[in-house]
Amino acid sequence: MPQYDFDLFTIGAGSGGVGASRRAASYGARVGICEDSRVGGTCVIRGCIPKKLLVYGAGFAHQFEDAKGYGWTVAPPVFSWPDLIAAKDKEISRLEGIYHKLLKDSGCTLFEARGTLIDDHTIQVGSKRVTAANILIATGSYPVRPDIPGIEYSITSNEALDLPKLPRNIIIVGGGYIALEFANIFSGFGSKVTLMVRGENVLNGFDADVRVDIAKEMERNGITIHTRTHIERIESIEGGVTAYAKGGLEVSADCILYATGRKPCSAKMGLAEAGVKLHHDGSVIVDDWQHTSVPHIYAIGDVTNKLNLTPVAIAEGRALAETLFNNNPMNVSHDNVSTAVFSQPTIATVGLTEEDARKKYGPVDIYRARFKPLKNTVSGNEERTMMKIVVDRATDKVVGLHMVGVDAPEIIQSLAVAITCGATKKQFDRTMAMHPTAAEEFVTMRDKVPEPKADSAA
Repeated sequence: MPQYDFDLFTIGAGSGGVGASRRAASYGARVGICEDSRVGGTCVIRGCIPKKLLVYGAGFAHQFEDAKGYGWTVAPPVFSWPDLIAAKDKEISRLEGIYHKLLKDSGCTLFEARGTLIDDHTIQVGSKRVTAANILIATGSYPVRPDIPGIEYSITSNEALDLPKLPRNIIIVGGGYIALEFANIFSGFGSKVTLMVRGENVLNGFDADVRVDIAKEMERNGITIHTRTHIERIESIEGGVTAYAKGGLEVSADCILYATGRKPCSAKMGLAEAGVKLHHDGSVIVDDWQHTSVPHIYAIGDVTNKLNLTPVAIAEGRALAETLFNNNPMNVSHDNVSTAVFSQPTIATVGLTEEDARKKYGPVDIYRARFKPLKNTVSGNEERTMMKIVVDRATDKVVGLHMVGVDAPEIIQSLAVAITCGATKKQFDRTMAMHPTAAEEFVTMRDKVPEPKADSAA
């Protein structure tokens, strides 16, 4: 008789947890998985997928305008927020059903209840206790808000996806990718958007040229950006809220959305009691093989707060299943992971920023292009594209690619293969361009950006 009920028990049925569980079950492991919310996790239910559907919807506003320049007579379009939300909800329910079927077909046992650790091999799942030889923590993260007076009048990205009606004007607090995506979503649907950022500019941690160019494009699209702004309190007013910031700035709107960070879902799970060590932010400490401080307890995805992206969580989970149940030791490299921001225009990047490349390699060569895409020359759209290549001068190796412009994620995803393979600038130069496309610019840039004055002097 087996010593434990399961060979693997996963707490959290998001993309990472489901991927790991299915892969483990395919190798003959007895797998249990629990979820106290909807199966699919943040990405499918309240993150990437529903948000991208709203991004698509908002993008039509620009397409209607562009069509006029190409001879189309477009009647004034009418938008229905309730219709879009209903369509979004229908698609999310369909995807959730697929996730349920995938788990069932793979032989995993799903418990639709909260899981907490009783000890290092025992999990309390709702009213039932189960045991497992190995336990996987894949509980993700949740949005957090600062503790200021009136914060209860604000919403987060979770609620923003289900608003009963489209706000006429909205304040969005934060300068990260979630804040930018929602700012562009609501702006595209016609809302007046005010973005309030504590830092010097949006997208802290991204390449400087990306940050500058996207801020310009957002302001050109009518989004008001207040930088170096710290909100002290929020007050409820008739029909909305007023945000009061240091320095006397007051902004009123129908609602205020906080996109100021996320925190790992690790509280009240019995982790510390089972001996699992946590960082000060609540994230689970893991090594390169997803081991926690307890040998047979593992963690993947956002709950580890290493690199909070859905494909990373999926890769970590599948690598763990290979290691534990297929005699194929495997871990995940977090280098050269491509990322995208679905703003208007879109942003995508892979590899190092110029600043980080200079710190790591010293002398680097920078190639940069800014241009109006061919489509916009006839449409009258003033949106511009920026592309940038960062090259390690000593080896000629391309170590960073950055783009702001239409189809940036699709272009950078393909070029990420070149970065992963260690392609050099000479190999980029030898690649024949596909004309006329925006992507060809990445293989036709020949002129280096002049060295910064400080570097030249040095």
